[in-house]
Amino acid sequence: MAPFRPMTAEAFRAFIASGWAPRETTPAPRADVADRAAGRRAALAGEFPGERLVIPAGGLKVRSNDTDYPYRPHTAFAHLTGLGAATEPDSVLVLDDGRATLYFRPLAPRDSTEFYADMRYGEFWVGPRPTIEEIESRYGLAAAHLDDLPGALAKDADPARLRVVRPADPAVARLVDKLRVDGPAVLPGADDDLDRHLSEMRLIKDDWEIGEMRAAIAATHRGFEAIIAALPEAIANGRGERWIEGVFGLHARHQGNGIGYDSICAAGDHANTIHWIRNTGEIRPDDLILIDAGVERDSLFTADITRTLPAGGRFSGPQREIYQAVLEAQEAGLAAVRPGNRFRDIHTAATRVIAERVHGWGLLPAGVTVDQTLDPESGGWHRRWMVHGTSHHLGMDVHDCARLRREDYLDGDLRPGMILTVEPGLYFKADDLLAPEEFRGIGVRIEDNVLVTADGHENLSAAMPRTAADVEAWLSSASG
Repeated sequence: MAPFRPMTAEAFRAFIASGWAPRETTPAPRADVADRAAGRRAALAGEFPGERLVIPAGGLKVRSNDTDYPYRPHTAFAHLTGLGAATEPDSVLVLDDGRATLYFRPLAPRDSTEFYADMRYGEFWVGPRPTIEEIESRYGLAAAHLDDLPGALAKDADPARLRVVRPADPAVARLVDKLRVDGPAVLPGADDDLDRHLSEMRLIKDDWEIGEMRAAIAATHRGFEAIIAALPEAIANGRGERWIEGVFGLHARHQGNGIGYDSICAAGDHANTIHWIRNTGEIRPDDLILIDAGVERDSLFTADITRTLPAGGRFSGPQREIYQAVLEAQEAGLAAVRPGNRFRDIHTAATRVIAERVHGWGLLPAGVTVDQTLDPESGGWHRRWMVHGTSHHLGMDVHDCARLRREDYLDGDLRPGMILTVEPGLYFKADDLLAPEEFRGIGVRIEDNVLVTADGHENLSAAMPRTAADVEAWLSSASG
């Protein structure tokens, strides 16, 4: 018998690289979003003719030691490529006078060390990546290895006509800055102008994007119904906020890419903390539970819906009174969603109802009128009980188009194809001594996702009950 000989590193690499079935070589089918994304890139190039635009996807972010957070690409990159959740970390889209190239880390060969030894990118550890040919076939993009990016950016570079989305990837921004050092002065604000324009491009959704939003909202509706069905367990098992957070997360992950943002599952007084995402509390049968959650599609379009539910199935008298006030405020906000109105008109309409209600309850200081509290310069007393805005744009980001200037966002006109939220609320903290005792500890928000149409609006989430009576019937039906 031959004596045992330890394997050398070279022999191990040869052994681990051998004996694999051939890889699939059939061309990947073209994605249905590919032509849409190509149109977006052409529109962008038309706004910056003759320029080299650098749009990174961003890289992995460390959560702890050698563990990363779940990866999510920069929205502008996902919008212009169509890759969505399929994006590889560190990818970079470059538009060079309209010619698009995607630089990314393609599938490594099996005889490479990366194949088995790289815990962050290696196929053994995180699965296969697409090949250059697959990207080109599926998304209609010229593709190249990420290692080629520095040379491509430096070749025939005119630093004065080079822009980068700086927040997406600081390392790529530094690479661009090095090319600018010895060149002519860069136009002040050049990168910010690009970033702002990329936000503006997402203001008006096309039919495909609206379809993705409808699907995200439908999936979110199913997630809410799963929560309602699980409420008895959430109440009985303890730490109920975590229970329903997990139920929704399960459905979001199964029906899409996952949650579009950290779910707010706030029972009782926790509902009065606007961004309560700890979700550590109990749910008691006499609590209201405020659930603000949305499913994100693989395309990265996300819903953003809030419902406030009586955990035991029925609203108490004070709960119903507050709920009705918020519903009336939302109806006023919804009525303001129509072309020709300004974005801020939604908030103006909803908050007038809020101000009228808190005035009617005697909560404003003596002598203060509704008009006085609504005065933007010298008022604001009503904001003690509703501190947030009523609306924001929605799409691939839960707060979409956020890089716009104030005059284009708050003061901008509503136009068909915009999708936004309408979400007034009233919040009476348990220790608020200015609130009626029976109101303390009650928080209510109602939020829907709304499409601006040619003659008004469509409430895309209208299938989810909103009136107090309908919510009670919903709980009765879903829990049964």
